[in-house]
Amino acid sequence: MADFPVRTGLEVLRDDPALLAGRRFAVLANQAAVTSDLCPAWRVLAGAGGELVRLFAPEHGLWGTAQDMEVVCEEVEPGLGLPAISLYGSDPTTLRPGREVLADLDAVVVDLPDIGCRYYTFAATMAHLMAACEEARVEVIVCDRPNPLGGIALEGGAVETGFQSFVSELPVPVRHGMTLGELALLLKAERHAQLTLSVLSCHGWQRSMLWDETGLPWVAPSPNMPTFSTALVYPGACLVEATNLSEGRGTTRPFELIGAPWVDGAALADRLNAVRLLGCRFRATAFRPQFHKYAGTLCRGVEWHVTDRDALRPLEVGVRLLAEARALHPEQFAWRNEPYEFVADVPAVDLLTGSVAARAVIEGRAPAEELFARWAHDCHAFAVTRREFLLYPEGPAKRSAD
Repeated sequence: MADFPVRTGLEVLRDDPALLAGRRFAVLANQAAVTSDLCPAWRVLAGAGGELVRLFAPEHGLWGTAQDMEVVCEEVEPGLGLPAISLYGSDPTTLRPGREVLADLDAVVVDLPDIGCRYYTFAATMAHLMAACEEARVEVIVCDRPNPLGGIALEGGAVETGFQSFVSELPVPVRHGMTLGELALLLKAERHAQLTLSVLSCHGWQRSMLWDETGLPWVAPSPNMPTFSTALVYPGACLVEATNLSEGRGTTRPFELIGAPWVDGAALADRLNAVRLLGCRFRATAFRPQFHKYAGTLCRGVEWHVTDRDALRPLEVGVRLLAEARALHPEQFAWRNEPYEFVADVPAVDLLTGSVAARAVIEGRAPAEELFARWAHDCHAFAVTRREFLLYPEGPAKRSAD
């Protein structure tokens, strides 16, 4: 735990709002974008100078009440009475703001609590906003926040051509070890050279720090990200979304509980623990989701327990988990066949991982070691690419990039 809370970019802008003086601006944020004393970003900035005109909200809505892939309509923020325009609607055209809602603005302030994982969609929302603001000649001001998973460890491969989607929008590995501000700098350099961008860095954060070492409060950024423990396993457990297994939505332990009515939880736990996965163990359990997959039905499966978060490789564990579940229940296990994040003709697991390679491993058609070696090679290359965009020191060496 930090001796004093890390100071976020929001607090930096609040204390020195010169970038907003005399300007009309909007804020892209949700309920988890708060100061260390839990004041929402838009209320802080409404009194900091300039004229706050409207809000933009990412997936799940301004207050984080909508479930995954649920259409979000325009809201009204009750305290200020401002419109909150949804950037997550019924089709891909809703993922970026239209010219009409940018035309009267000088700037958009972005303060989104990212999770440090490519398929957590908030960074993709920022990417779409940056493209729209570049065209409209509106400045983007990013209030940076710590990466909850730290800024050193990397996992996953590049997104191959044909596998781009809202969950594979960014040119980064699955676990990228960057902050939202650093991602914005990378996107500007690679895609948006004409965009006017300002990034307000955090004060006091080091790359080796995980969320609970920052001194900052955890506010759930989405309905199924209730705790920091959830975020630790999310890069791997999110792959379960691509199957007919429950990822624990509809329970109090989403992404930490995994199963289905037909799973032999004890056998699955034994198989996973026999692999000797670093940093975690699995325990047989039972749960009954109240909504989502298998709502109201008793499921058996496993609970994911993190034993060493520095050693944990959550994405690799996620691949192993699905491979073992499929091998144990080959007749029952199935891939998701509904559209996923507006894409119907590419399997969801391929969209998440960025290629067909992980699916081949899970289906027993390719060795896991080759996949993980390829991912490590991609991460080495990315570590070099990202270097010029990093804003924060590593601090005491606790983890190493792949």
